[in-house]
Amino acid sequence: MKKPATSFSGYLAESPAQARAMLCEIRAAILAAAPTASETISYRMPAFAIDGQVVVWIGAFKSHLGFYPGATAIRTFRDGLKNYKTAKGSIQFPLRKPLPLDLIKAIVRFRCERLAGEATPSSRG
Repeated sequence: MKKPATSFSGYLAESPAQARAMLCEIRAAILAAAPTASETISYRMPAFAIDGQVVVWIGAFKSHLGFYPGATAIRTFRDGLKNYKTAKGSIQFPLRKPLPLDLIKAIVRFRCERLAGEATPSSRG
């Protein structure tokens, strides 16, 4: 059994060839929207975290890229996502179509804001 990737570059090397350029493109968009995010591997996929909290995950598949921002982001951006296959917390971007980079950046910024809000101490005693 192949050892799972431990870095983005390792994941990229193991990904389907047709997905590699788009993986780099989505990675750049995520880091542009969340410049303080660190890269890690979580659930065997590249993940981008701030202060130890994962903002989003990405994954490469034979015919699409998976983008995993969570259910709240999917609901919030549902109008912009109507041309993509979605599930509770995931979006599939077909490899044969350009990535919606502005939408991806908006979702990442939204996730960063949500995570920052969750990190704020509660006023309840």
